[in-house]
Amino acid sequence: MKTTQSQNRSSKYIPHKAAAEFQPTMDWTREEAESLYLDRIFTFEVDVVHFCDCIKGMKTLPTESIDMIIADPPFGLNFNEMEVLYNRDSDFVAEGYTDVEIENYADFTENWIKELPRIMKEDAGVWIFSGWTNLVDILNSLRANNLILINHIIWKYQFGVFTKRKFVTSHYHLLFAVKDEKNYFFNKIEHYPLDVWEINREYDRGTKKNATKLQNEVVQRCIDFGSKPGDVILDPFLGNGTTSIVARSNYRHYLGYEINQELEEIITNNINQTKLGKNYQPYSEKPDKIVKEARKKFGK
Repeated sequence: MKTTQSQNRSSKYIPHKAAAEFQPTMDWTREEAESLYLDRIFTFEVDVVHFCDCIKGMKTLPTESIDMIIADPPFGLNFNEMEVLYNRDSDFVAEGYTDVEIENYADFTENWIKELPRIMKEDAGVWIFSGWTNLVDILNSLRANNLILINHIIWKYQFGVFTKRKFVTSHYHLLFAVKDEKNYFFNKIEHYPLDVWEINREYDRGTKKNATKLQNEVVQRCIDFGSKPGDVILDPFLGNGTTSIVARSNYRHYLGYEINQELEEIITNNINQTKLGKNYQPYSEKPDKIVKEARKKFGK
């Protein structure tokens, strides 16, 4: 494993030089990442999906046992009635998806978020996706449970539902919060990581899936910045199994809860088709655009 440390600037500033010399805070070869994954020992079952209510499930987990949490809870919207607007074929939308009534959303949010601090390790982070409609309830619950907001990320995608009397919504919110703002894991893998992520949404036409599905790429970014190989990542609202798939393909362990048992076959098939570590690549081998351009300028 390689680590880098910032140094005090003692020479004249040269534009783009820092970008050209940038290295990720932490990095691992493929062999190191695989070893960390295989050598990790747990006192509870991992790499498994439990088809039950996540609140009941999280109550059974050991204290300070989870390295990272990625949550995409119901947004309090009726996506089943919006399939036509999103150009979805209902024949390929799995049954059983139940959203949360908006009048119950604050209580629902508080009930699952209050379970997080106990199971999170001291340096763990939680990454929560949300629409804007009930965002305030999530922010309030984070604050009430002493989880500190580090970043409020905007995930901008390429389209939204047509509107006549308001702006088209073409983004989701992603909240990154921690237990201890002075001691949390964050691997700076890019020289200048912005809090606006432009990632297109893609739909697997002809493939049966949940009413809502996160993009692999956006989950990958969360995992890259927020975890190490061998870490266990919890997803309390697993949906199609995206977090499990991305975790497994990057030498991370996973643990998921999903209340909709109609998704069991979809999730199982998706995970079984995912080869361990298939997408893992050391961060030094995939520099971001700014670093690439700076290195080209300096002939590196």
